[in-house]
Amino acid sequence: MTTLITNGTVVNATGTVAADVLIDGETIAAVLAPGSQLLGPDLKASVDTVIDAQGKYVIPGGVDAHTHMEMPFGGTFASDTFETGTRAAAHGGTTTIVDFVVQYAGENPLDQYALWHEKAAGNCAIDYGFHQILSDVQDSSLTAMDELIKEGVTSFKLFMAYKGVFLSDDGQIVKAMQKAADTGSMIMMHAENGAVIDVLQQQALARGETAPYYHGTTRPWQTEAEATHRAISYAGMTGAPLYVVHVSAKQAVEEIAAARDRGQNVFAETCPQYLYLSLEEQLGAQSDEWGSFEGAKWVCSTPLRSRAEGHQNHMWQGLRTNDLQVISTDHCPFCMKDQKELGLGNFAKIPNGIGSVEHRLDLIYQGVVLGEISLPRWVELTSTTPARMFGFYGKKGVIQPGADADVVIYDPNAHTTISAKTHHMNMDYSAWEGFEIDGGVDTVLSRGRVIVDKGGYRGAKGDGSFIKRGLSQYLV
Repeated sequence: MTTLITNGTVVNATGTVAADVLIDGETIAAVLAPGSQLLGPDLKASVDTVIDAQGKYVIPGGVDAHTHMEMPFGGTFASDTFETGTRAAAHGGTTTIVDFVVQYAGENPLDQYALWHEKAAGNCAIDYGFHQILSDVQDSSLTAMDELIKEGVTSFKLFMAYKGVFLSDDGQIVKAMQKAADTGSMIMMHAENGAVIDVLQQQALARGETAPYYHGTTRPWQTEAEATHRAISYAGMTGAPLYVVHVSAKQAVEEIAAARDRGQNVFAETCPQYLYLSLEEQLGAQSDEWGSFEGAKWVCSTPLRSRAEGHQNHMWQGLRTNDLQVISTDHCPFCMKDQKELGLGNFAKIPNGIGSVEHRLDLIYQGVVLGEISLPRWVELTSTTPARMFGFYGKKGVIQPGADADVVIYDPNAHTTISAKTHHMNMDYSAWEGFEIDGGVDTVLSRGRVIVDKGGYRGAKGDGSFIKRGLSQYLV
């Protein structure tokens, strides 16, 4: 099967160029100047399919390096399965996810890795890889790290919060970092001071402060900045590469920037919610359907931050200066009914998570429209750098010969209104209800096959394959 995408503007992280893209089977065969006769005088007549991308951008498929499909948390499960979540991702122009294998204390990481393969195999609409969560770092965990690296799982997530669930103590963190330094693998860190947060939550609840808004006030920026500083210190001591997930506080960005200025292999992501949403809006949220509990829609960790303190603007600045290298979603969706409502009367029991896997490319493209970032930077943050960061660039994250033909045709003249009525995620609300986007996904190809076309889904359950990843290609 051969496909020619003509008349579009190809956008890579390195810039833009008017070009035609020839796809042969599952890979990109050539990127040609418009009208080129290099492959013959009438290339259009010799291919199976021609797609006209006049006036549109031709970009590499999005790579979301932080998702949680079917994740068990807070007495329930994330509402998107691998089937529904990856289909929604495809609608939004994301053609690869990297999901997290969950290991709770006492569980064997290799057993959990096998379980996640069972969950995902034959169900995914797009390609997928795995990170491994390590909650209790024992000798067996360190041995498992060696085995998982052989399997193409080259990144390991630790938590500095959630005592009794995920939290690793400082000694365990150092042991994992020592192993990562020895193997060249990446440590991913949920950086919040859990012990302090636990005290602040207990005090707030004792005062009768039970509404969703207090989730954010009991996780102040100091708990994120301190934990980020501590993680960076241990990474520097051990020589481990460090990737800080879901950064929301400007003071945490400052810690990351200082480490990078010292030449340390420290990297970080932020998420759309930390660019657009705020604690003030969460405080004022109220609807006829959910009343004052509506703010639960935006309960996530790290939490939303105060707009008055300038955190959102600082996230955009960090993206421009490359102190933040990646935009992921931390897609961990829960419905309001029967899930978020577990926290009625106690914000600490609200399952933490926001669903955004379908909207990431659109939301960040709006940053291009608003002048926050450039067009190539949009592609770099949402596709190229995640692929480089986690060891599968060249196969993913770029429009070039030999790459997988994961291609999105994006129409800058389209208009997208985000709503729970039209999204494809398995959620009964949208954190982005009413957001207007100047642009929209037109066509999505996954390894050469059209899976979304003008809003219609043409893919199938099981189209996606597991990606065996190498070590990070982003280290200095």
